[in-house]
Amino acid sequence: MSKILFVMTGADHWTLADGTRHPTGFWAEEAVAPYEALKGAGYEIVVATPGGVVPPVDRGSLAADANGGQENADRIAATLDSFTELRSPIELEEVDLDEYAAVYYPGGHGPMEDLAVNSVSGDLLTAALDSGKPLGVVCHAPAALLAAERSDGTNTFAGYRVSAFTNTEETQAGLADKARWLLQDRLVEAGVDVQEGEPWAPKVVVDRNLVTGQNPASSAPLAQELLKQLG
Repeated sequence: MSKILFVMTGADHWTLADGTRHPTGFWAEEAVAPYEALKGAGYEIVVATPGGVVPPVDRGSLAADANGGQENADRIAATLDSFTELRSPIELEEVDLDEYAAVYYPGGHGPMEDLAVNSVSGDLLTAALDSGKPLGVVCHAPAALLAAERSDGTNTFAGYRVSAFTNTEETQAGLADKARWLLQDRLVEAGVDVQEGEPWAPKVVVDRNLVTGQNPASSAPLAQELLKQLG
């Protein structure tokens, strides 16, 4: 199998505690870095979203200060433009896991809005984990793990070691005090073993076939780990 599934948010906003909508989507680097690595290794990329909507990019993730300068921001924007699969996603509801060698979830605040409560995605995550196929999830995308449950009501990922966007990083990003809930807190409540690294530094955690990354800087090393697991 030479296809890899990118499950992406369809949400262009994140509802804050006061009811206002924070504009968001997926974080560009977290889609681009693994796309480059996996596509470069010869894999076909298929994008799936809830309802098959075109995934919106978080405009903030295209800014120079979010990418270490304008040169890298321009490079990421150019790669995003060449990521034509983003324009024709399939519906998440129509995914046949058997067709894919691996599954990858990029972050951004979008998954906090839709994938965190999407049972179709939750069931896909459970199936992917149980299949033994490499499963990559980065930054805010571990919010999707919250929708994955076993038949007895326990979280599928309870007891697994993961990295995810931390409370410290959300605080430093200026959104922690505005959020309805924080990702790290909710994962811990679900029984997930969150491994916290230094803010904004790359951190990838591997637990069996689950590969998770803490933040945007973790997406490139996460992709390399996925390639290693793919053999």
